[in-house]
Amino acid sequence: MTLPEVQNAISEKKVCILIPTYNNEKTLKRVIQGVLNYTPHIIVVNDGSTDSTLQILSQYSQITIVSLPENKGKGNALKMGFRKAKELGYHYAITIDSDGQHYPDDIPVFVTALLHDKEDVLLIGNRNMSQDGIPKKSSFGNRFSNFWFWFETGIRLEDTQSGYRLYPLLKIPKKYFTPKFEFEIEIIVRSAWRHVPVKNVPVKVLYDPTERVSHFRPFKDFTRISILNTILVAITLVYIIPRNFINNFRKKSFKKFIKEDVLESDGSNRTKAFSIALGVFIGLSPFWGFQTLLVISLSVLFKLNKVLAFIASNVSLPPFIPFIIAASLFIGAPFVHGESNILGQELNFELIKNNLLQYVIGSLILATTMSALSWIGVYLLLKKLSPENN
Repeated sequence: MTLPEVQNAISEKKVCILIPTYNNEKTLKRVIQGVLNYTPHIIVVNDGSTDSTLQILSQYSQITIVSLPENKGKGNALKMGFRKAKELGYHYAITIDSDGQHYPDDIPVFVTALLHDKEDVLLIGNRNMSQDGIPKKSSFGNRFSNFWFWFETGIRLEDTQSGYRLYPLLKIPKKYFTPKFEFEIEIIVRSAWRHVPVKNVPVKVLYDPTERVSHFRPFKDFTRISILNTILVAITLVYIIPRNFINNFRKKSFKKFIKEDVLESDGSNRTKAFSIALGVFIGLSPFWGFQTLLVISLSVLFKLNKVLAFIASNVSLPPFIPFIIAASLFIGAPFVHGESNILGQELNFELIKNNLLQYVIGSLILATTMSALSWIGVYLLLKKLSPENN
């Protein structure tokens, strides 16, 4: 795109450039000047700086400045910036750090991607983390973040930590719970949960130790990020995965659901057999009350067929429970000391309580054995019915 085309697109799409800053007097002016080459639609959030930031910003009457009385963290600064941007009527915000690591001449990359996408999208700059000069802690932190983002959303990205981003202001969540660096993880995960596409676009990056001032505190901030990911993973397993499964089921008629998701579902015969084997294992294991949650979550994690796994997990329907309890206690008996005669006792949950270890050992052995037999039987059957789909 030519410079006039980029400038017109920024105006037509109602895009602003949001720059949070805290004590970056060495690089702030260069960043602002670079952005002004593309647009005057700039919002700078001064997050309680104590250096010469105020004097630098006073030179730019054409930009919007939000001054916070004290430093409360990058996440809080971004929230204040988003709020101001929406007040001014902007629909998108491109965030660029003020420490000089981002190149303003990558703004057209975001604009071009925005124009080519048919729906609102959240774009994250994909830095070359393997180039010389990139701190090892940054590369490790990025890989760590990428893995958990994938686990929590099912979306694979190469860079989830870059602060160079484009946010669809009308689609992202309105309320947040984190104020500092972990905010940038919270917002992309929760946006993905709202079905906002999250994608990478290639950008350049500069790490100059003589100019760059990083406010990231390795121990404190990494701990905060780890706590956040723990919470997000829990929400993913308990709510997001079951919610998505139920929503997908509701969107289809029962006939279409059976045909597409069961009979003609994606995946090889091995995958389908593993899906049923997983369902049988969970259904017979001592995970009462959590079987549906576990089978759906593990199916997503290991990319198995959720429908087949869920159906197979219902091997523990109420009419079969007495037989499962009896078989588990019988199989577990040789592995415990003392009296383990169950034949003269009533099969109920009180019996399980009094012979808990025996039941747990027996149920796991039963679940593993039946799961293996299910895999073999289903795979051989599917291989016979559709040999080309192995």
